[in-house]
Amino acid sequence: MSFRVPWFAARRWLSRGRSPKEPDVGPGAKVADLLEEAMVGEEEEGGASEAPPPRTRRAPEEASVLLFPGQGSQFVGMGRGLLRYPNVPDLFQVAKEVLGYDLLDLCLNGPRAELDRTVHSQPAVFVSSLAALEKLHHQCPTVVENCVAAAGFSIGEYAALVFAGAMDYSEALYAVKVRAEAMQEASEAVPSGMLSVLGRYNTDYVAACSEAREYCRSMNIENPVCEVSNYLFPDGRVIAGHLQALQFLQKNSKKYSFARVKMLPVSGAFHTQLMESAAEPLSEVLKSINIQPPLIPVYSNVNSKRYKQPKHIQDLLVEQLVSPVKWEQTMHVIYERKQGISFPLTYEVGPGKQLGTILKSCNLKAWRFYKNIDISEEEEN
Repeated sequence: MSFRVPWFAARRWLSRGRSPKEPDVGPGAKVADLLEEAMVGEEEEGGASEAPPPRTRRAPEEASVLLFPGQGSQFVGMGRGLLRYPNVPDLFQVAKEVLGYDLLDLCLNGPRAELDRTVHSQPAVFVSSLAALEKLHHQCPTVVENCVAAAGFSIGEYAALVFAGAMDYSEALYAVKVRAEAMQEASEAVPSGMLSVLGRYNTDYVAACSEAREYCRSMNIENPVCEVSNYLFPDGRVIAGHLQALQFLQKNSKKYSFARVKMLPVSGAFHTQLMESAAEPLSEVLKSINIQPPLIPVYSNVNSKRYKQPKHIQDLLVEQLVSPVKWEQTMHVIYERKQGISFPLTYEVGPGKQLGTILKSCNLKAWRFYKNIDISEEEEN
């Protein structure tokens, strides 16, 4: 089953009657360079004797960056404000057929405990984010058309790749289904979790995790896991691993100069070696689907670099399961620019405003051009 929506990035090339071609931005291109060189207007189709019309330089501030949220941003009622937009009902209908249950009903009505389960929350965030993209395309089509970069947090990376034309929606959704089921199973195999940590200038995360692992060994836990799994913003980290290790860090938070710690409401240690059992099922499904080069830069959580070709995507999406999310590093790459170059518009496309909050801590100047797309309630006409 194949399902395409009109906002996917390839339409800028397909509308010209040609096969999609990846923009020639070079292997080390930065978003700042793309902003400088971004153009509006495409060459018109015509005879060989016709010279192409002059291209107009687009001001950098007219360009946009789209950010797609990850698991944990879901809430009961999400999607209610999207149902009147074209293609949104179809997105959820395809999801019902691929997943085998009514995702829309779960998003709208819960119960919360079921929506929060990994097996459900990942597809819910993925589909709701693309539904939010449909709203953005309906309300501000130029924002979608002028997008020069996209990134997604964990499961959000799949939505970013669908938007960029690298993956078919229904195929990507099936991969998300397999991923969510495998991660749910891995989470249930070992008591584990994730601890949000706000550090200070002198916080030593490496030493803290090392001592937490030693504590676990003293309790006869073999091969204990405790490591940074998310780099969010300066002094903002998520540490994941065995539950006993996280409890040790909570108890000794002052010793390690943690300003604040909080257990996250997730079932497992995502983006650590405890997710290794989920890698093979995901790898198999990614090998079976058609992946194309992204038509706009999409940045990987694993290394904060943009994807270059399909094998790159296939490998890094598997590696992402057991590697930390380098979101802070990705924000620096996307928003780094020469002095005097304006910042692009940034839209968080999906449930919540967490990525906006993180962006504010990473780059206040970029955050001033940030907006999120509300997906909870219908607007008044």
